[in-house]
Amino acid sequence: MGTEDTLELRLTEELLALLGDDRRPAGGPADASALVGSPGAWNPVTTPAGLFQLVPVELERDLAVISRWMNDPAVAAFWELAGPESVTADHLRAQLEGDGRSVPCLGVLGGTPMSYWEIYRADLDPLARHYPARPHDTGVHLLIGGVGNRGRGIGSVLLRAVADLVLDNRPLCARVVAEPDLRNTPSVSAFLSAGFRFCAEVELPDKRAALMTRDRAHRDHL
Repeated sequence: MGTEDTLELRLTEELLALLGDDRRPAGGPADASALVGSPGAWNPVTTPAGLFQLVPVELERDLAVISRWMNDPAVAAFWELAGPESVTADHLRAQLEGDGRSVPCLGVLGGTPMSYWEIYRADLDPLARHYPARPHDTGVHLLIGGVGNRGRGIGSVLLRAVADLVLDNRPLCARVVAEPDLRNTPSVSAFLSAGFRFCAEVELPDKRAALMTRDRAHRDHL
């Protein structure tokens, strides 16, 4: 899903200032919480599927379940992280030990971990080279872990909930961005049902994607 590319770009004080991230300590390194925020501090939300909350990943606690999900053939076809736990561990560690522009989270529904999310700064991602990015654009990656939770509309419900969480907790973010693989028609459909708009097809290094956005200005109408 491009996390390695996401972490390839080094942020500078000048770039952060240009993008409006002025919450870093004077003379110090970029404050990671200023990039995405702290999803673990965002309040749980009541959805038609139950009470939902984002919980930041802890490697030792969560690696086994996330790796198991990544080895599901339906997931592996698009995330390409199948294999031993070390493959998933490397993917998670790159974010957990990075500068905070991408935060991996478990999606906990009714007290049960059932999905994996990455909340990331799309405007600081190589994705921004492929679309007219705006400062503070925030992206989401998602996988639904259990087969029993797929094909029932739960993905759309949770995508809408997470997009609203981003907009509610990141006031400088004007839109939530996604780039599902065009071949992944259930994912594209879920984003559309969640109030995202299809904007364009974009050619990324690892896939042809559907660029989709959920705009703050239109959130109450879609």
